[in-house]
Amino acid sequence: MSDSPTVDLVTLGQRLRHQRKSKNMTLEQLSEAVGRAPSQLSLIENGKREPKLSVLQALAGALEVPLQELLRPEAPSRRAGLEIDLAHFQQSPAYAGLGLPTVKGGRRLPADALESLVGLHRELNRLLTEQSATPEVARRANAQLRVDMRERDNYFAEIEQAAAKVLRSVKHATGPLSQRGILDIAAQLGFSLHYVNDLPGSTRSVTDLAGRRIYLPQVASGKGHDPRAVVLQTLGHFVLGHPEPADYGDFLRQRVEANYFAAALLMPENFAVEFLREAKADRALAIDDFRDAFGVSYETAAHRFTNLATHHFGIPVHFTRVHENGIVYKAYENDGVRFPSDVTGAIEGQPICRKWASRTIFQAEDPYSSFYQFTDTSAGTYWCTVHIESTRSGEFSVTVGTPYEHARWFRGGDTTRRTVSRCPDPDCCRRPPAALVRRWAGNAWPSARVHSHLLAALPPGTFPGVDAQDVYEFLDRRA
Repeated sequence: MSDSPTVDLVTLGQRLRHQRKSKNMTLEQLSEAVGRAPSQLSLIENGKREPKLSVLQALAGALEVPLQELLRPEAPSRRAGLEIDLAHFQQSPAYAGLGLPTVKGGRRLPADALESLVGLHRELNRLLTEQSATPEVARRANAQLRVDMRERDNYFAEIEQAAAKVLRSVKHATGPLSQRGILDIAAQLGFSLHYVNDLPGSTRSVTDLAGRRIYLPQVASGKGHDPRAVVLQTLGHFVLGHPEPADYGDFLRQRVEANYFAAALLMPENFAVEFLREAKADRALAIDDFRDAFGVSYETAAHRFTNLATHHFGIPVHFTRVHENGIVYKAYENDGVRFPSDVTGAIEGQPICRKWASRTIFQAEDPYSSFYQFTDTSAGTYWCTVHIESTRSGEFSVTVGTPYEHARWFRGGDTTRRTVSRCPDPDCCRRPPAALVRRWAGNAWPSARVHSHLLAALPPGTFPGVDAQDVYEFLDRRA
């Protein structure tokens, strides 16, 4: 509405019709009471006209109901709910592309026909969602998300402001955020935290929106997730006003924003920037120190550094999380480094050069100590600091890097360890040395380990990979 809160017009029309009929009023009688033509009210009841707030107030007065009764998001009856669903399905681009006529869901449509049409639409929508949720869709969505992050230097001012506002609301004045502070934030936002031992296996948390309860595992997952971060990420969805994700790209964007929000609370911008400023003045920037100062994981500290380094200090950076087998799981850059990518521009899932620090650390004599390296590449020389994290899925290297000229601000910027990478030249590390080829070509037959996810589409659903039945049954047990 032009001067009132946005509501679903189809639902509004159904609620208006329901209230009118419950008062045994005709359209003509209601139009006379509010001074509007019956044709105008018919358009509103059919969800085809956006009424002004003054008109809604007049209608509520004539029907002797509170204005909020017309604006409620729920359907007034089950039949009305089905009619609303039918209208929404027929407004979708997928249905419009079929070129089929629109079926009106009025009282002349038999109840069983309405049930059947809505059921068919739901199944069509489900199948279309499954077909669209392919690995290529995910790769393209992730590539676009990385472009957006690069354009902003991975700094989200609006999320920083939202996090700062939350911290002020609980009077957090200095230093890292404590567990007590997290409980205060949850309470301030109207949620209570409940730790359980039967959380669905496909989830890290489940939120009961009706009861304002957030369910969390009693024991940390052991996969590198900071239990504090899981709580704050969940709260972040609500603070940032996330609706249910419309597609896989929306799902990825919301996840990035929620993760950013959690880090901005665990490592508040003003304190984090002051800490980094002092370290830079001493030419002793170190992700290890940044991690220890705020009591977070190394990966969280590395991510947070990428949020702040370019925006506040003009230091371009890149970040990677690489499995011990050399496959990239996460990556970000705004410093011109050239990551391997497929034809869609996706980096995740690609093997990284064996000469890069993300790989060479696994061959180091003491890979769990501080590790620094310069790498000469076709895009320039880069300095990197790398740390290994162990998980149930194996070991991962977490890397933060920057161009050669910025290495002077970091501890370890004077390292003598140096490699040369000629990738994407296949002779760099993709093609076996000639001597090995001559000895073993035609005499090797490896049995490949094929992961089932390579053969399947992405998990379907509003929240990919989450079993809705498990979630609903869990909430039913806890209700």
